[in-house]
Amino acid sequence: MRKRTVLRLAAGTVAVGGAALAYGSLIERNRFTLRRYDVPVLPADAEPLRILHLSDLHMTPDQRRKQRWVASLAATDPDLVVVTGDNLAHPEAVPGALRALQPLLDYPGAFVFGSNDYRGPVWKNPFSYLLPEREYVQGVDLPYEDLRDVLTGAGWADLNNVRTSLKAGGRLIEMAGVDDPHIGRDDYASIAGAVSDDAAVSVALTHSPEPRVLDEMAADGFDLLLAGHTHGGQVCVPMVGALTTNCGLPRSMAKGLHRWPGSNAWLHVSAGLGTHPTAPVRFACPPEASLLTLIPR
Repeated sequence: MRKRTVLRLAAGTVAVGGAALAYGSLIERNRFTLRRYDVPVLPADAEPLRILHLSDLHMTPDQRRKQRWVASLAATDPDLVVVTGDNLAHPEAVPGALRALQPLLDYPGAFVFGSNDYRGPVWKNPFSYLLPEREYVQGVDLPYEDLRDVLTGAGWADLNNVRTSLKAGGRLIEMAGVDDPHIGRDDYASIAGAVSDDAAVSVALTHSPEPRVLDEMAADGFDLLLAGHTHGGQVCVPMVGALTTNCGLPRSMAKGLHRWPGSNAWLHVSAGLGTHPTAPVRFACPPEASLLTLIPR
């Protein structure tokens, strides 16, 4: 009798696990969600400013549902569009990424790249993300320069280790960004310095939200820090949350809006819109974009 009970429990566990995997791979990873946050960073009496934050599309050529959903976000009528990297997941993904982004190119925009814009994915054990130290392996070269040419040709600011100012919502916004710290391409020191008093608000971008980079941006006085990379944990445990951020960021900040510790800066981490192609599952963490409404402090 005891053996039969154990077998039933084992079978039940396998069934529940299989159902969760099926839900995460067939349903939740396509349950695209728009999050909305109010961010109190503007001067008193200033009009709100809307920033649409996209990240981690991990686009492959056949993901038409994702492409249509991202394109539909033009209906949010943002003042500024910000993309924080990992747009590509296939050597032929640029046309699909542009189908998604094309309607948004009519708005002011800025971007940084992530590691999966430069090199394609390779198969890896999903459980390796839980290891504190693991070797990072990259695949084939991706046509990131083709994507960069279209984005900059539309007037978007390339902020990979660049600092600039741009007009959006009728106001001057000071912006800075770094190339992906996850693969050591960041060089914030080359653009560091206190923010100007001339801008209405200041925004800094990075793909991977490494604390060492966020600390420097916050110390320079940037009001809002935007990042992606974490996928919000991608597979989360209800009542526990993310099991990993795949970087130095605390798990409690794996997604959403947070005050960056020891500063006046706000940090928004996007849970992103895609998955690694070899682990196409999300659980308790649907793919998302965010509309950030900047309001007076």
